Amino acid sequence: MTLKIIDVEDKRQLKNFVLLPLSLYKNFPQYACPLIKDMMEHLSDKNPFFKRAEVKFFIALKNEKPVGRIAGIVNHAHLQFHHDNVGFFGLFECINDNEVSEALFDSVKKFLKGHNLKVMRGPMNLSTNEECGFLYKGFDTPSMLMIPYNPPYYNELAEAYGMKKAKDLYCFLVDVPNELPQKIDRVAKIAEKKGIRARKINLKNLKEELYSFMDVYNDAWIENWGFIPITKEEVDYMAEKLKPIAISELVIVAEVDSSPVGFFGAIPDYNEVLRKIGGKLNPITIIKALYWRRKIQGMRLLLFGVKRDYRHRGVESLMLREAFRGAIKYGFKKCEFSWILEDNYDTINLTQVVGAKKYKTLRIYEREI
Repeated sequence: MTLKIIDVEDKRQLKNFVLLPLSLYKNFPQYACPLIKDMMEHLSDKNPFFKRAEVKFFIALKNEKPVGRIAGIVNHAHLQFHHDNVGFFGLFECINDNEVSEALFDSVKKFLKGHNLKVMRGPMNLSTNEECGFLYKGFDTPSMLMIPYNPPYYNELAEAYGMKKAKDLYCFLVDVPNELPQKIDRVAKIAEKKGIRARKINLKNLKEELYSFMDVYNDAWIENWGFIPITKEEVDYMAEKLKPIAISELVIVAEVDSSPVGFFGAIPDYNEVLRKIGGKLNPITIIKALYWRRKIQGMRLLLFGVKRDYRHRGVESLMLREAFRGAIKYGFKKCEFSWILEDNYDTINLTQVVGAKKYKTLRIYEREI
């Protein structure tokens, strides 16, 4: 059979790139296909990520039939911050065929070496600020919004190419309790006595509210593995994506004298809706979406941080208490804390206080090139 790798060079080929998972995941009910329209926009110049990166998309064809895809990513923001000669691969999808996966990885290797990079790391879709990692453990349950789902053999394909573990990311799940542990409430009250306040955001001013997140993020996450500073333009783009799905009571800002010191951002798990509509928007799927969005059971905590000078002062507990009050109000049944770096012990310990259990592991790989 004839195998070839082609570069994505126009909008038609990009759509083929975006549509490829639909055929690969027909027998995986846990998979949630993102909206095709949103993915087309996300992989275009409308995404401010591309102002700080060079990305090359590749499609694998066997007998002219698409059987795999991958992106090579030169993230200039990462290189400027870390100075580590690391390039990335991402958006990997592939049939269970070592020949195909090796050809895809080779295409990225050549692209990254052309930029004088020495290490290939991934998957990143497109950076650590977004979806990343291969699902490594937890295949029996669906993944929540912006958490990858893939067949187990993706890890085997990566390892067959000589990739080794770079970092594991954990997902923790907990039933939303009617009452939080007394320790959380007690510590939250201590924080309030110290003048720390927590409030829900105003969705009408979401962009301005997310600037508080940017302020917290660029301080709180700076020591985290893979951190890249986020820009105002990226926050504006994030606000446009989050506005249709955010609930103000699930997004909490902690402040001292009106200055942000902590941020807690949870969103409903819209993968529960996406699994019903198969990535397409038309009159029928819109009706389905409107129906199923009212029945979402899960929520995912995806933004959580406290400025370094305010850690261990109860800020975490205060935000958690307020957000879980919102979760109870809206009837959510489960909350996922994800993803959390395997060595982020402070946040892992917090998940244990509320009784969350680790139920998924994502793995990021790397190899020298």
